[in-house]
Amino acid sequence: MSQFNYSPLLTDLYQLTMAYGYWKLNMHERRAVFHLLFRNNPFKGNYALCCGLDTVVAYLKQWQFQADELSYLETLQNPNETPLFSRAFLDYLASLRFTCHLDAIPEGTVVFSHEPLIRIEGPLLQCQLLESPLLNLMNFQTLIATKAARICQAAQGDDVIEFGLRRAQGPDGALSASRASYIGGCMATSNTLAGKEYGIPLRGTHAHSWVTAFPSELKAFEAYAATMPHNAVLLVDTYGSLDGVVNAIKVGHQLRAADHDLLGIRLDSGEMASLSIQARKLLDEAGFEDTPILASNALDESVIRDLKQQGAKISAWGIGTNLVTSHDQPALDGVYKLSALQNESGEWEYKLKLSDDPIKISNPGRHQVRRFFYEDAYVIDVIYDLSLGISDSPHAHCSASHQEMKNLDNMDAFVDLLQPVFQDGQLIGKTSSIHTLREQAMHAVNEFNLAHADQPYPVALESHLFELKQTLISHSR
Repeated sequence: MSQFNYSPLLTDLYQLTMAYGYWKLNMHERRAVFHLLFRNNPFKGNYALCCGLDTVVAYLKQWQFQADELSYLETLQNPNETPLFSRAFLDYLASLRFTCHLDAIPEGTVVFSHEPLIRIEGPLLQCQLLESPLLNLMNFQTLIATKAARICQAAQGDDVIEFGLRRAQGPDGALSASRASYIGGCMATSNTLAGKEYGIPLRGTHAHSWVTAFPSELKAFEAYAATMPHNAVLLVDTYGSLDGVVNAIKVGHQLRAADHDLLGIRLDSGEMASLSIQARKLLDEAGFEDTPILASNALDESVIRDLKQQGAKISAWGIGTNLVTSHDQPALDGVYKLSALQNESGEWEYKLKLSDDPIKISNPGRHQVRRFFYEDAYVIDVIYDLSLGISDSPHAHCSASHQEMKNLDNMDAFVDLLQPVFQDGQLIGKTSSIHTLREQAMHAVNEFNLAHADQPYPVALESHLFELKQTLISHSR
């Protein structure tokens, strides 16, 4: 099983019917620009953590219609039982290869609503076919990485382990969640396949079934310690948590007598704050001051913060369902919008989507995101159009109100966030290991939280782009 064994058929049917229409109208090779972005910061927070680009790269490197896939498309019919797609179109798809430019914000970067995570430029038909898979690959991993980052921030430096395989939405959801959780700050996963595919550290001990398989809890602990003396983290709540701690201590002494040690205990039910305090007291009195207490069971960032405030003596956290399913927000509202299309003369025509809801009016043009810094902290992101450019003394209109204009003359430095990944379908972007991505992401989140805490972060349109957008809105209406 491979995380990257995805087909070009991983798309919605209407992408294929539109592609067919472009091809029949001889529009399919006209160059287009699309942007992928999300409209609202997840979890009612003030940031997201960009994730999923490496999966996108792997997908695009092997994006090609295979014979069996084309044979399947040949079976599809219109309601009048005529072929949905012509043989000539399917022959065209057989020869199709990815030839677009793609620029993207690197994984592990803190990002915000309304700004593009990906800009793709190339033949209209190709860009259209890639809408659904790119959204699928970026939306979920960005959401889960953000959730993991929030949980790790609440844990205040404690180890956080992702335990979500059994509750994830299928095998692919589990693998994507494990990858994104690690980049977001989790130090390990229980998902063995994710460990193999991505090199994520693995952690795991035993379940309640191990304990109930033996005549007593003490016998179960002794048996586990005998078979896994170097991995003795004991689950203590099968019958009674504090009695389980006492039994774990007995086995801990046996381990020490054999030159091993009790690596930890795990609480999986009950009143975690008071139980952890009592368990800590029992462990300390028995000489196990350095033995950590791991908690699991329906945890998320709000529960962890609450337990911290109650003085819980928990030093590691196993997070499952609420992380891998993003229980409190199951989806990121990512969108993919056409913003420019070359006409028959090769000139760019700017495109936008109107809506009665201002947040859903798209931005026209070919975009770059410039992040401005003041005293080493980034303070505003400005979206500008590549053709219109950005002046040496730029002004920008904040996306939230459009009434507030920012003068950017006093900024210390800037960086353009969208970096080249593919040029004419050839991979030119640098890749980083998942461990480097995790380090970069954790640093980025820490730096952002130090500077901005819970304050809204401004994303603005550069004045030239803002004026263009207003003109197009006026003309369209």
